[in-house]
Amino acid sequence: MHDAQCVAAGVLERVAAGRNLDSELTAAWRQLPQEATGQPANLRALVQDLCYGVLRHRGAIDAMLAPLLVRPLRDENVRQLLRIALYQLLHTQAAPHAVVDQAVRACTALPAMAAKGLVNAVLRSFLRRKAELQALATLPTASDEVRYSFPVWWTNKIRLQYPAHFDAVLRAGNRHAPLTLRVNTRRTTRESYLARLCAAGIDATALESHAILLDKPLPVQRLPGFDDGLVSVQDASAQQAALLLDAQNGMRVLDACAAPGGKTAHILELADVTLTALDSDAARLERINANLARLGLTARVVCGDAAHPQTWWDGKPFERILADVPCSASGVTRRHPDIKWTRRESDIAKFAVRQQSIVDALWRLLAAGGKFLYVTCSVFREENQTQVERFMARHADARLQALSFDALSAASAGQVREEQHAGQILPDAVHDGFYYALLQKV
Repeated sequence: MHDAQCVAAGVLERVAAGRNLDSELTAAWRQLPQEATGQPANLRALVQDLCYGVLRHRGAIDAMLAPLLVRPLRDENVRQLLRIALYQLLHTQAAPHAVVDQAVRACTALPAMAAKGLVNAVLRSFLRRKAELQALATLPTASDEVRYSFPVWWTNKIRLQYPAHFDAVLRAGNRHAPLTLRVNTRRTTRESYLARLCAAGIDATALESHAILLDKPLPVQRLPGFDDGLVSVQDASAQQAALLLDAQNGMRVLDACAAPGGKTAHILELADVTLTALDSDAARLERINANLARLGLTARVVCGDAAHPQTWWDGKPFERILADVPCSASGVTRRHPDIKWTRRESDIAKFAVRQQSIVDALWRLLAAGGKFLYVTCSVFREENQTQVERFMARHADARLQALSFDALSAASAGQVREEQHAGQILPDAVHDGFYYALLQKV
């Protein structure tokens, strides 16, 4: 297990410096020698669990670690190694003596070799004081950062903007993410695919529209017909986009900021349209092409900046535009727990500026009578309701259309905001946090 602790500590150290968790995990997999373990898939799963677990529970872990330290830690390697070990002692079934021993041995493989005595002393002290420290972290006087493991600025914003849902939103952000599938209706039906899952011994539940929720996540390679394009992995909230856009046969459609292509594919599964999938990241365009090929779908895939259409637009207006704009991703922290700790409050205003530049540029490409769907995976109002209100004030030819979330499962019915014309889906056990606003050009 010390191999996993070493790899995870290195990944978490780089995340603490502001790097992206997914990118660092991918880089770690490439660097692992085959002889590092006889079961590389198991090592990867363990490293990912350690990284995700620490980031999900970091506030409480740090609160319990602080009283165990005689002086502040200067070595980031040691800090991450102790966080990992405390996560294991608090949230896994690993034997305590094994966790301590492996953490001490892991120091030998890290720049923190000289810290073996410190690591041993801190972890053994934690085992003696575990009940006391856990009680301190759950006291009513404990800070929101300790209780929810989100930064103070984040919890303050959620408390202010969603007072009725404050606790539920934050707790949902630390859950293990569900695995939801979208059925490719060009190749099968939801009922037929549910029967195939049942025959394969995979328990699943039908959600709204084309969505299926697996009782337990599993690798896509084990999903019957996945390679044949029968299903894709896509959160139930994200699946609302293609439904709300309501593209009809024969229309010209733009999916801006399209990578990795889930919404692009869903639009094409629902209608025969001429679709342009746009993204500014050339590397991510490969994922769009791969997804389309697996599903047997065709689109014009273009590398370009949505805020500068003069570099890629052919001058012909679109009848439908989907703008899933860059955002804080505050609605999907359970899938990307590093976001909580790498985002800064000042980032929200920067995202809002970028979002404004994109929607203003794309609005000019929309045909009269056409519909424009604004989407974020954020729960912050500055990126959502406030952004749309300001857009409406700038564009007299825009009309906000009523949205219906009647298709959402009962689990989320109470989570949808009360706005008549715009929809905020808050994260819950089944859905990620997403925001939708549908605008029509008159």
